[in-house]
Amino acid sequence: MKTFSRRDVLKTSLLAPAVAATAHALGTIDPAVHAAASEVSGPLSAPASLASATPGAGRERRLLDFGWSFHFGNADDPAKDFGYGSASAGNFQKTGSFMPAGSTSFVDEDWLRIDLPHDWTVELPFKNDPDLQSKGFYPLGRKYPENSVGWYRRVFELPAEDAGKRITIEFDGAYRETTVVFNGFYIGRHTGGYDSFGFDVSDFANPGQPNVLLVRVDATGSDGWFYEGAGIYRHVWLVKTHPVHIKQWGTLVRSEIRNSSAKLSILSEVENHGNASSNVRVISTIVDPSGSPVAKDVSASAAIGARDQHDFSQNIAVSRPALWSLEERNLYKLLTEVQVDGKAVDRYETPFGIRSVKFDAEQGFLLNGAPVKLKGTCNHQDHAGIGVALPDAVQYYRVRKLQEMGCNSLRTSHNPPTPELLDACDQLGMLVMDETRMMSSNPEGLSQFADLVRRDRNHPSVFTWSLGNEEPTATNAKGANIVTAMQQTATRHDGSRPTTIDGMINGEAAGSGTGGLAVCDVIGYHYADPAAEAFHKAHPEKFVLGTETVSAVCTRGIYITDKSRGFVSSYDPYTTSGRASAEGWWSFCNTRPWLGGGYVWTGFDYRGEPSPNGWPNISSQYGILDMCGFPKDSFFYYQSWWTQKPVLHLFPHWNWPGYEGKKVAVWAYSNLDKVELFLNEKSLGAKDVKKDGHVSWIVEYAPGTIEARGWKDARQVMTARRDTTGSAARLVLTPDRDSLSADGEDVAMFAVEVQDASGRTVPITDNLVRFKVTGPAKLIGTGNGDPTDQTSDKDAARKAFSGYCMALVQTAKTPGNITVEATSPGLTSATATVSSKQIELRPQVAVWQRPIPKGAGITGLWIAVSAPGAGMAPSFLGSPRIFTLTQDGGKLTGTVEGPGGWFGGDDAPAPVVDGVVQGDSVAFKSGINVFEGKIKGEQLELQRTVNLPWSMPVPKKPDPNGPVIGPAPDGSDPSFDISDFASVGSSMSVVLKRSERFNPSR
Repeated sequence: MKTFSRRDVLKTSLLAPAVAATAHALGTIDPAVHAAASEVSGPLSAPASLASATPGAGRERRLLDFGWSFHFGNADDPAKDFGYGSASAGNFQKTGSFMPAGSTSFVDEDWLRIDLPHDWTVELPFKNDPDLQSKGFYPLGRKYPENSVGWYRRVFELPAEDAGKRITIEFDGAYRETTVVFNGFYIGRHTGGYDSFGFDVSDFANPGQPNVLLVRVDATGSDGWFYEGAGIYRHVWLVKTHPVHIKQWGTLVRSEIRNSSAKLSILSEVENHGNASSNVRVISTIVDPSGSPVAKDVSASAAIGARDQHDFSQNIAVSRPALWSLEERNLYKLLTEVQVDGKAVDRYETPFGIRSVKFDAEQGFLLNGAPVKLKGTCNHQDHAGIGVALPDAVQYYRVRKLQEMGCNSLRTSHNPPTPELLDACDQLGMLVMDETRMMSSNPEGLSQFADLVRRDRNHPSVFTWSLGNEEPTATNAKGANIVTAMQQTATRHDGSRPTTIDGMINGEAAGSGTGGLAVCDVIGYHYADPAAEAFHKAHPEKFVLGTETVSAVCTRGIYITDKSRGFVSSYDPYTTSGRASAEGWWSFCNTRPWLGGGYVWTGFDYRGEPSPNGWPNISSQYGILDMCGFPKDSFFYYQSWWTQKPVLHLFPHWNWPGYEGKKVAVWAYSNLDKVELFLNEKSLGAKDVKKDGHVSWIVEYAPGTIEARGWKDARQVMTARRDTTGSAARLVLTPDRDSLSADGEDVAMFAVEVQDASGRTVPITDNLVRFKVTGPAKLIGTGNGDPTDQTSDKDAARKAFSGYCMALVQTAKTPGNITVEATSPGLTSATATVSSKQIELRPQVAVWQRPIPKGAGITGLWIAVSAPGAGMAPSFLGSPRIFTLTQDGGKLTGTVEGPGGWFGGDDAPAPVVDGVVQGDSVAFKSGINVFEGKIKGEQLELQRTVNLPWSMPVPKKPDPNGPVIGPAPDGSDPSFDISDFASVGSSMSVVLKRSERFNPSR
């Protein structure tokens, strides 16, 4: 079976070469289809049914991640926020001049050059403020205005042929309130830190010229009670379409499996942004997982009025479909072609899977008709080293780590996920409970939820919509009203998946499972296994799912709880309920077929909520894996009972100086029949392994070796041992992959293990490890899983914790070998080399480079460093900022850019005329300005005079015989103070400095 690559799925431009290669086998379209455009509709018979959609339709979707500039603003002080919200900027006084930074002539030399995704919070210093505890002690929010606003700026060119197209900027997500300015025009605001959004900027675009995208992100507000980051932390896209096109997220494929075939119900939402009605039809082609076309349908034509929309419904049958499942991730594609008067104007690609999902009151969850116990984990979206700004490769890494322990489903706690996480789940085989952030029927809440459903409704991995988290209101009458509205939204935009909500149930008590819970298709509960069972007995017809379970805390590699150090023991409190015990919950869940499964809190540790400790802890300890993805001991409990892989895991470590002769609990997680434990070659007895349990011994500590020997079917098949190690002697460096893509996006995880001279992991060392990267790549973060470590995630050095730490390394766009070196004082260093291979980059927006002339004399780029001054005159006359000059002997040419005031010229370079250089003297004209002055090294000290197209009035001398009280004797307008223009016509000082590095985007 051929599966689609990450790059295939992420591309939606059907004009991309990779997509064209996929579709080439379809051949050319039957001429009869065009000849009878208004007569032919419905399924086409062979060979027409296998004909290709017409090539050449004009949709482009390009990545806009590279080449941004970033600068902090200020939530309280306009003077530190580029004037935003002041009387002169960030207001709605005049269209097209919303912010000076939205101009190409704005000088951003002191802005930081970055690429997306970007999370500025993770780079802030920690602060011991109790109000910041749930956020991981990062100084962000209303109390810290200097850290809570960020400005992003990106300049790019649009080809002249883009005139007439619809131009849209799409954001996968930004935290939290986003203000978008395009070419100086205010475009709009978006509130919400997790849902995707976009703005149509067509009317404000400059085809054939540079365009400026300016984004202000305000993170003073908060959505959750956990670390959320700040900034444009997901992808941004530039989308170009014909005025008649598929609406954003405007296709839906629903499948109904019938014996050996599948009926596909297809919805295509087409909108007409043109100024006249258009005669439109849709051609839908189904491509199977091998890349072969299997079915096609042509809709009847429909007239779509100007600024209107039409929904096309089609039905297509697929014989012997290849179903999507956890084991076989078969992905189909819907190729949608939009035609206007028989001519293709848009092509849109929708990956989807054919599968069925349902809940059964007795069998739990069914996938393709077979019971599947949901072995789930809840997960926030941050990761070690990078905060919430996860490159796509890290999403895949995290899903694979969860799958290693047998996890087959994840809950996107507590917000809409990035689309690339769902792509990873589609391709790798991971079911998803897709959760919205706001349980509400207010316009904002319903809009966010509707966008979530529309965006994610074709992902086969998404099997249910979650309407909220731990919402007390969900159980009462108000909750019923709210959830009913949300349920209707899900039905209207999807209708193929059940809904649930993480609520509270109280067994058989009156009112349990009522309100909004009763409206949902599936009753969700958290930390209430006994109550859930009582509820099931009272309501056996209801579907029940543990939406949040096992809130267990432990610190990787730690076996003695030490509050003073912020550490929690790794032994599972198995005698308690599933509220805090992995074994307690799973042994309950796995013996109750009616229970669909559950979601452990959490798969990975995350920043914030440092329960049960506060400062200096800065991250949670709920995870089965730490923030780097290093497994804790509980990982192997789940692996024992969630997979078929033979498992034998022994703990704790055996380095306990000062504990000689004291009793130590030794545990083994295993799914074998029997485990025998040895201490220094002496048997301490064999024990049968109880299903969904563990085995343990009490051992008097003595240095040496503990060894577990596992038996299956009366044969010894596995061993595991823990040695008393020597001191740290060397480092071992291991990448998660040996081959990467040279695309500027791919990431490898380099894990460091500290070993003794015999090659054994040293479990109690904290050696400082420094990372160095050579080759076409860069270090983007480090981590170690220590919940108390307040080292910056961007530091190149990190202490090992319980023997391990990690570096995250990202490729450049050039191929070559990448070598990472790990060093630590007194230890043998380690190196690892991976290859970064040239690939075809996915379509992306080129980084704009301002032309900088090279040559003799004062040839080059010059930037005004003197302030334009205060008063009305500068805003009236403009303030030239950027001078691009070329000297040829004594002749000077070039351009001048800057706000032109009332005389125009914003973002349109004015030519230099009559330019002369004589020795150290220079003179030239540009627009209404005349510049004269001296060359002084790397500075030009000029005097600027302005030639107005009229004469300024000259104030008359007061009449000594005139009245003291009365109108102005010369009849002048008292609202116009001529003194503001006293300098007009006289010289104004302008100082320029040469700039070799200034470029708005790089």
